[in-house]
Amino acid sequence: MTTQVIVLNGGSSSGKSGIVRCLQAVLPDPWLAIAVDSLIDAMPGSMQTSTAGIAFTADGGVNIGPQFRTLEAAWMAGVAAMVRAGARVIVDDVFLGGAASQQRWQRALAGLDVLWVGVRCQSAVAAGREIARGDRVPGMAASQAEAVHHGVSYDIEVDTTHTESLVCARTIAAHIS
Repeated sequence: MTTQVIVLNGGSSSGKSGIVRCLQAVLPDPWLAIAVDSLIDAMPGSMQTSTAGIAFTADGGVNIGPQFRTLEAAWMAGVAAMVRAGARVIVDDVFLGGAASQQRWQRALAGLDVLWVGVRCQSAVAAGREIARGDRVPGMAASQAEAVHHGVSYDIEVDTTHTESLVCARTIAAHIS
């Protein structure tokens, strides 16, 4: 079977977005980039600060509520529908629930050929990137660096601590069938 979906999972500021852009450049066919940040940005502002939606704590924690989960499930089904309609998709996500997050994607993408990719980055390096970005709650990168990988199974893992996005993308591209 031919790879139809690439799912990148890693903590905030781990380098996923850079890898996605590089993958789009090195893969021979066009691939759509879909990011959980876009889902959050698409939600009403009231859902971005509520316990029913998604709320960011002062120490970098993230609380997910039932309304977020409802919209997330619809978003995942929509991504899967695009793939079933013929698009190839790269998903940039943060598995805050570890294995449970992967299981939600597995249900949505059932029957599709998925390459599961873990994007790792040392906590201190990710925290430095977080500060440089200036658009994240301080502490988010450190709190997510390892937690998002608990119980998650990957086909391949890359580490952006000392490896550039393009090199990681080429490593991933070598696993695309």
